[in-house]
Amino acid sequence: MHRRTLYQKLVESHTVKRIDEDNVLLYVDLHVMNEYTSPQAFSGLQARDRPVRRPAQQLAVVSHVIPTHAESPRMIRDAASLHQAENLARNCAQSGIRLLGANDPEQGIEHIVAPELGLVRPGMVILCGDSHTTTYGALGALGFGIGTSEVEHVLATQTLVYRVARTMRIHVDGALPFGTSSKDLIVWMIGRIGAQGARGYAVEFTGSTVDAMSAEARMTLCNMTVEAGARAALIAPDETTFDYVREHAGFSAETWREASQAWRTLHTDEGAVYDAQFEFDASRLAPCVTWGTSPDQAMEIDALVPAPHDFDTAEAAESTKRALDYIGLSAHRPIVGTPVDRVFIGSCTNGRIEDLRMVAGLVAGKRVATGVRAMVVPGSGRVKRQAETEGIAQVLVDAGFEWREPGCSMCLAMNDDVLAEGERCASITNRNFEGRQGRGGRTHLMSPAMAAAAAIAGCIVDVRTMGSTQ
Repeated sequence: MHRRTLYQKLVESHTVKRIDEDNVLLYVDLHVMNEYTSPQAFSGLQARDRPVRRPAQQLAVVSHVIPTHAESPRMIRDAASLHQAENLARNCAQSGIRLLGANDPEQGIEHIVAPELGLVRPGMVILCGDSHTTTYGALGALGFGIGTSEVEHVLATQTLVYRVARTMRIHVDGALPFGTSSKDLIVWMIGRIGAQGARGYAVEFTGSTVDAMSAEARMTLCNMTVEAGARAALIAPDETTFDYVREHAGFSAETWREASQAWRTLHTDEGAVYDAQFEFDASRLAPCVTWGTSPDQAMEIDALVPAPHDFDTAEAAESTKRALDYIGLSAHRPIVGTPVDRVFIGSCTNGRIEDLRMVAGLVAGKRVATGVRAMVVPGSGRVKRQAETEGIAQVLVDAGFEWREPGCSMCLAMNDDVLAEGERCASITNRNFEGRQGRGGRTHLMSPAMAAAAAIAGCIVDVRTMGSTQ
């Protein structure tokens, strides 16, 4: 009997044709697009006079370039950004593709919108011209990012020429300690295996820690796995998955029975062999924060900032020196107490309702520190409405946070939510590269609870000293 991993089952079930030993022609169930990686793809189709093969299996979302300040109707005033949005609208209209434009009530960040609309289901293959498409693995779907030329291929054929990845299992046991979350866990693990530790692999997460996570916490975990170089991230579907999908997908009773029966086969076979494995004990975890300019340059909140000579290789030492120079930290000093200018709550990593509940629970009755500008950008129109209905938005406003419209916002400097040069930001996003949030901006990645605590304290602080994190 051929024992297969979950990843291998998903690839084999979607293989239209094997091209050679390493490559297959892969069928795509859903293709998600945004305004900045699709224009050249549509231009390529038009130059060849080729239509979109399956418009109903596409979804387009304007999310990266859109301003998030309160305004009705929402307007994109930057000329280049408006051109991108208008191009997408025109291309979608001509091809019959559903578009969530600037003023669509369901508009938001693509990786939050697709699951909450019930479009992401176990066993699917889902592609998008964005690296954080790995998010969908939280629901047992194979999701990964593609380039513009591949976007064109998918639009034209609903398939992709795909090089099969190696397989990796990351097994995590133990209860998450007080003050920690799946964001702390993934930052902690990336710090240990490195930014290239999972390069070329499809990662499957297993273990009691993962089993205990909500579907939204799993999305955070899978979203950031690409920061370790992974080509995909997966979690086998279970009752948590089924509850989430049932709530969002709107199946009939008969369709649900058939689908859920099939989904229960989506797991790695007993005895299947992975190409690589890691094991972690989550019970030893502390809140984490990045100290440098790569997600793997991370530390537990009660540790000291490293020095270049703490590392074994000249390359690592030089990288550390450059990162510390850019971020403005001193080696062998605590990071606790480092003042922040900005706090950003949002992104496809942590812009879901569960994240906003966590922030509101911590800041209720408190005030953002003087001199700190704190922004909350819900991940979608649906998240925004739910937060307002639950009273979360009012709690945040009363605490001194700006309550914004949905979008990618300050995750990346493609809109007007940017850091000024030298500003330091406590951010719940996925990348802390040089200039990622604005030229010369300094980004510290952390969990929603840690960012909320920083907003109240006015500096990076151990959230465990702030009371409840629920």
